[in-house]
Amino acid sequence: MNKNGQAAAFYDLEGTLVSTNLVHTLAFYAKRQQGLWQTAKKSVGTLARLPFFGVADLYSRNVFNEVFFKSYSGFSQDRLRYFSDELFEEVLKPAIFPGTHDLIAKGKKIGHRQIVITGALDFTIERLMDYLGIDDYKANHMEFVNGYSTGRIIPPVMASATKAQWIREYAERENINLSDSYAYSDSISDLPMLSIVGHPVAVCPDFRLKQTALQHDWAILDLK
Repeated sequence: MNKNGQAAAFYDLEGTLVSTNLVHTLAFYAKRQQGLWQTAKKSVGTLARLPFFGVADLYSRNVFNEVFFKSYSGFSQDRLRYFSDELFEEVLKPAIFPGTHDLIAKGKKIGHRQIVITGALDFTIERLMDYLGIDDYKANHMEFVNGYSTGRIIPPVMASATKAQWIREYAERENINLSDSYAYSDSISDLPMLSIVGHPVAVCPDFRLKQTALQHDWAILDLK
């Protein structure tokens, strides 16, 4: 581990810096399909699968990602990108927690590189990353064939231990000192990522992460 490099702040996104999650983004796109029939079909299908998504997420974040992104199968790549600006203005920007800007500004002021690692799709958060002033980010990349989504994520899928592995490799490549770095998340699924930095922070944590944070005397933050 590099002990002489720059410190950084690594953030989860959904539930940590913004109140929305991956389902909100899917619901947004389901309502913007070409034609009323496709819009109704995708919207109803998304609603019907909500309980299944919830159970899958409780079981495993990797399993959730596997089943969740199949919902994008058949979506037009052009339409997904075309509506990404609208997604930012109508869904993501209003969902930024009140304390998010101050947290990032304070990190920048003390010279910490600002990095987001998220399970969201890359093209859905480009505007948000620019708006928040994030220096670097890693998101999931969807596979497209002949201009349409296959519903498959090109590995590695960003979730749980994969996030921690990406951070280790990033720190090695970019001369980042993980002992002096911070990691922020709301979910116990990000425990691997929180465990590899010197300063883990639970942000608006779920029950299991809050118990873990209290046990290990980690900082707990509320950005709402």
